[in-house]
Amino acid sequence: MPSPFPGMNPYLEQDDAWHDFHERLLPHLADVIAAQLATHYLVKIDEHVYIHEPSAAQRLFLGRGDVFVASKRSSSQESLAAGTALASSPAHVMLPAIDVERQCFLEIRDRRDRRLVTVVEVLSPINKYNGPDHEQYLGERGRFLSTWTHLVEIDLLRGGPRMPFATPLPPCAYYALVSRMEQRPKADLWPIPFRDPLPVIPIPLRPPDDDAKLDLQAALNHVYDAARYGSYIYEGTPEPALSDDEALWARQFFPQQT
Repeated sequence: MPSPFPGMNPYLEQDDAWHDFHERLLPHLADVIAAQLATHYLVKIDEHVYIHEPSAAQRLFLGRGDVFVASKRSSSQESLAAGTALASSPAHVMLPAIDVERQCFLEIRDRRDRRLVTVVEVLSPINKYNGPDHEQYLGERGRFLSTWTHLVEIDLLRGGPRMPFATPLPPCAYYALVSRMEQRPKADLWPIPFRDPLPVIPIPLRPPDDDAKLDLQAALNHVYDAARYGSYIYEGTPEPALSDDEALWARQFFPQQT
């Protein structure tokens, strides 16, 4: 069954569901877009890679592999050590943990010259909240905006700050941005209220080719049904929490648990 909400399902915004939803949504969007394109286009899934290392204050020097540590041993221990000298190291160290996080996005490229035509981004908390990952994303966003590349940016999360814009966004829970290279700095915006259906947005291509169309509501419903989110996401709560008025409105769509 499709999502019971008329628009974005706020229960998909919780930590227990969002990453899985995001990673399922991007390949489906790629299929929907690719089905509309001429053969001289390619739709590819690429990824931003964010590497999280311990800070300088958290890094500990735990020793060198060539430091010999002497201790008093019995003759039997010495005999055993002599037979295994080549297999044993004189000391052990602990390596720092490195957390690697990947964030998928879509590329549309011209098959003939592999030129990047359009980038489609669906934002996640890693993009939105202040910190090194946010700064890295802003740098990549700025790079796309400074080249002859269309940018489509979709924010389906109420939480976190918005991306920077030169003019204030209208009040909205979500938005879809379409920045055509030939119209910059002007860009088209679909502000999406919490209770409204998600829109159908254009995916710009190279002239003279017509835009592809992306029905965000149909895409959400497809992924919701395929992933069987209705069987578990309502055990949690939306993040951030709904206001009293929003919660009262949302209750009418809450599915009956069996």
